[in-house]
Amino acid sequence: MDVKKVLYISQEIEPYLPATPLSTFGRQLPQAMQEKGAEVRTFMPKYGNINERRNQLHEVIRLSGINIVIDDTDHPLLIKVATLQPTRLQVYFIDSDDFFMRHASGELETVHDSDANDERAMFFVRGTAETVKKLRWEPSVVHCTGWISALAPLYLKNVFADDPVFRNTKIVFSLFSDSFEGHLNGRLIEKLRADGFDDSALTSLTDGETPIDFIKLNKMAIDHADALVVSSHDVPQELLDYAIASGKPMLEYPGGIDADAYYNFYQSL
Repeated sequence: MDVKKVLYISQEIEPYLPATPLSTFGRQLPQAMQEKGAEVRTFMPKYGNINERRNQLHEVIRLSGINIVIDDTDHPLLIKVATLQPTRLQVYFIDSDDFFMRHASGELETVHDSDANDERAMFFVRGTAETVKKLRWEPSVVHCTGWISALAPLYLKNVFADDPVFRNTKIVFSLFSDSFEGHLNGRLIEKLRADGFDDSALTSLTDGETPIDFIKLNKMAIDHADALVVSSHDVPQELLDYAIASGKPMLEYPGGIDADAYYNFYQSL
């Protein structure tokens, strides 16, 4: 395929968050694709500990104002944007006072308010998709990284599948070792059903009696993605085996940010 536009849905991006394998990946890969001539846009949550003034974030009024309903509750969507220098890479931030509020501890909301992680992930993914629709920007590839993006393949391949913006998009999901403690709210399946998903789309979440943990969430992303990338060297073996068994195109761990490897993989889809 012709890789003209690439959308990154990222859990973390450096320097807005401290350097980790995930946040470094969230910055370096989009920059590398932009340097190869692709038009790139990247989205991440606007966590409460991100300093808006220091990082020069500003609200995009024309993109804000949508209400996203989750479990019969309206959540206003705020869109903010910043530009990474010197590459001038645009980063869009999905914000909401309901899910991303400033707090004293310095921890991410996903840690200190983990009970809301199911709705936080739903809001982030749906907010990203709705914003891209408003931009009327049609990506050829959507690359999802981090567990908070794991619902994106489910939504993009079902709720947004017939939308002209995403109709011809290939969805790539990165397998990372970065996990979360415990499990997601037990009503996540009920909330997803309310969004129109039937049990055939939620097989990995409904399988067995165990709670929805990191493994189950990633398995569902694998189910709905078009292609997979092993983006860290220590991905749990259970996920690797599940990815291989899916039979989907998969890029083995390239040993860091190998721009050519990722670009050629996108082109092969």
